[in-house]
Amino acid sequence: MPLRVVILNENESVPFDTRVWQECQALRSDGWEVHVICPTGHYEDPELETEVEGVHLHRFPLRAATGGPVGYLREYALALFHMLRIARSLGPVDVVHASNPPDLMFLVAKALKRRGAWFVFDHHDLVPELYLSRFDRGQDALYRATRWLEQKTFEAADVAIATNESYREIAVDRGGMDPDRVFVVRNAPADQRVRTVTPDPALAQGKQHLLCYLGTMGPQDGVDYAVRALRTLRDVHGREDWHAAFIGAGDCLDELKQLAVDLELESMVTFTGRVSNDDLCRYLSTADICLAPDPRNALNDVSSMTKIVEYMTVGKPIVSFDLRETRFTAQEAAVYAEPNSERDFANLIVKLLDDPSERSRMGKVGQARALGELSWEKSREALLSAYKILREPRPVADSRRRGKGRHAPTV
Repeated sequence: MPLRVVILNENESVPFDTRVWQECQALRSDGWEVHVICPTGHYEDPELETEVEGVHLHRFPLRAATGGPVGYLREYALALFHMLRIARSLGPVDVVHASNPPDLMFLVAKALKRRGAWFVFDHHDLVPELYLSRFDRGQDALYRATRWLEQKTFEAADVAIATNESYREIAVDRGGMDPDRVFVVRNAPADQRVRTVTPDPALAQGKQHLLCYLGTMGPQDGVDYAVRALRTLRDVHGREDWHAAFIGAGDCLDELKQLAVDLELESMVTFTGRVSNDDLCRYLSTADICLAPDPRNALNDVSSMTKIVEYMTVGKPIVSFDLRETRFTAQEAAVYAEPNSERDFANLIVKLLDDPSERSRMGKVGQARALGELSWEKSREALLSAYKILREPRPVADSRRRGKGRHAPTV
């Protein structure tokens, strides 16, 4: 009988969440029986029970929170109820693999650990820093609660998976994890999602250049910086030879559309919402420059943005603010503006618009890196290395913590 893993993913539906879906496929091909518990999607993944490519998907209806922290608490409470209900219905589980946010799923994991399961914490976001960047309330009681929940999650975890070395350091230093039990599994491009196709000049709305943003549009994503930089591009530099497409959705989408109207940019920008993979590939393949306006803050500086590698995969140059992990990921595929400076961001767009040979060079460098060193195959190897540990019976409590008699399984 194959070993059974249950993956908990509250933030997005699966397979829409490409990182989680790639993990599912890697584990399935390694002989695991894979179950995923997640919400239904907004526009996709509507079935409550289905099987896709050998992966068993168990979904529940969930309305995403809007507004302040109270809305998120309601959302998370309902999600935990459904996850625990479904998990218990599946019978014996060998591994429970929880992706954050939120840092609450250790509660479900602990219930399954009492039945003999291992717990893998897949650390997607720094929730305390995410809280600070979204709500601007300072280190109040709710912030302290997020730090406590993060610590409890690390304490419950037998193995942690980090998206980059910065997150790995946090798991070891802040979370107290044994370094031998923290594995870096980077966000990597999904072959079925991003690929180069024939450019479609019509997407530029009759202009010479197309600028693209791809990703979530929440308070921490800085899309407003990009919109204001485009105003600078037009008003200060006198450039109107471009059209900009913002692809994606999020809490701030309506505000961003209004901002474009207020700045009299509505004829120069398109907010597409979520699009099909085919349309996504057409936009990115047509783009001359891709935008990464994530502002520098405690969260973004150490986070790996999926969109960066997706831009690189289709060979596009990037304008980004100067963030630690973005610079590590993109290297020469991006130019780096002074953090949070819309004027400098616009200056670098102008520089690349005027230098097609440099755009081409940067795109080739980025594409080679995305398909080589940053490819999913390398991250897949790290994921399966983490799971080799989990083919042993679950160790006694706290044996995976530093200084607590580390478990040394035969792998």
